[in-house]
Amino acid sequence: MKIAVPVIDQTLRIAKNAGHTPYFAIFNIGGGMFKTITLEGLRANPKMSGHEVSEEEHSGKHVCDHDENDMEHIKAHDLMSEAIKDCDYLVIKSACKNTANSMKEFGIKMKKYNGEKINAKEALGEISAEF
Repeated sequence: MKIAVPVIDQTLRIAKNAGHTPYFAIFNIGGGMFKTITLEGLRANPKMSGHEVSEEEHSGKHVCDHDENDMEHIKAHDLMSEAIKDCDYLVIKSACKNTANSMKEFGIKMKKYNGEKINAKEALGEISAEF
């Protein structure tokens, strides 16, 4: 099973807003009772290409002000989904409804992470039994 987690950089610090993450850490989870979690690599989020991401966007304070009819904004989310379309899940802290709709169209399930871990691999270890 392949899982994407929005991260800030190679430190694997979880980005709190999935739609504004600069990268996705791509993990493979396997095994039965004892899960193995292997980092496949980082993928750039094409939606954020050329944009500087502020700390506020990763603090969970960002509110998406686009409506569901903003086609340019929807297409940007589809670019993001396209980048991780081979993943089964996207683990999120938060995401706007355009992110949710786009992921659904690409067949990517979203899994909310409410824990305290800030490292993506550690967070997956905490919730791996739920996959």
